[in-house]
Amino acid sequence: MGGFDLEHLEAAKFFLFGEVKFLHLLILLMALDIITGVFKAIKNENLWSRKSLFGYARKMLVLVVIILANVIDQILGLKGAVTYATVLFYIANEGLSIIENLAVVGVLVPKTLAEKLNSIESGKSFKDEMSEEMSGSEVDKQLEEKKGDNK
Repeated sequence: MGGFDLEHLEAAKFFLFGEVKFLHLLILLMALDIITGVFKAIKNENLWSRKSLFGYARKMLVLVVIILANVIDQILGLKGAVTYATVLFYIANEGLSIIENLAVVGVLVPKTLAEKLNSIESGKSFKDEMSEEMSGSEVDKQLEEKKGDNK
């Protein structure tokens, strides 16, 4: 019969992505990021179809990067190391994006995580961030605030 066969779909998936671990999790996180991103855009009154279209295109390009990583793995015989690292990177990226969207919408996010996300959004360089962390000035301020609260 001339119908569509799921075996061909599985063969295409294997050819394109190999035995990529956590690919389903990444696709789920991408969907959740899109949903939370829409809520964020509605809250900020910044919902543009063109902007969301570029966001969807970026998600598709992530899958292209994973396919490329899979091809590199197969050519170099690395048994999925590059692909696995790539998928884990994008999982972490999507997770941070979801948390950022939730924080903007007003869902409670742990304070330290929200502060880190704010510093990422504010455009501080890695060097500035590390110098603040290493100087201890933030820690000193927090300790003094706690002492003031205890009085």
